[in-house]
Amino acid sequence: MRTSSFYPLLQVSDVERTAQFYETNLGFVRTFATDWYVQMRAASEHPFEIAIIGQDHDSIPLAAQGPSRNVILSFYVDDAAAEERRLVAAGVDVVQALRDEIFGQRHFIAADPNGILIDVITPIEPDPAWLAANSP
Repeated sequence: MRTSSFYPLLQVSDVERTAQFYETNLGFVRTFATDWYVQMRAASEHPFEIAIIGQDHDSIPLAAQGPSRNVILSFYVDDAAAEERRLVAAGVDVVQALRDEIFGQRHFIAADPNGILIDVITPIEPDPAWLAANSP
């Protein structure tokens, strides 16, 4: 298979509210929009995309209709601490506060209006003992 694009498609109850969240808080811009589907691209040098669809749209098999669940979207950034402060000030729900992980990540986890998790990560040096125990 030759793939020209790849993106998550999130099934949500309120397409417009969700699209506005990703525009306002994460810098995505719409590349295509209807009342039941929005395609978005990150306003950055990287062509990251996301799409949002009404959870009960008839293009989704009936057995699979409903909200997306247990999804985590990971975003690598230069300064996770600054992003946490910015999103908290904007009223975004942070469900796990900023913390450093032994395996080399400083991150926090926020939630979009549907409960989809957004893991905002800055790489840091892993703990040397952890690295030694977990390296080939």
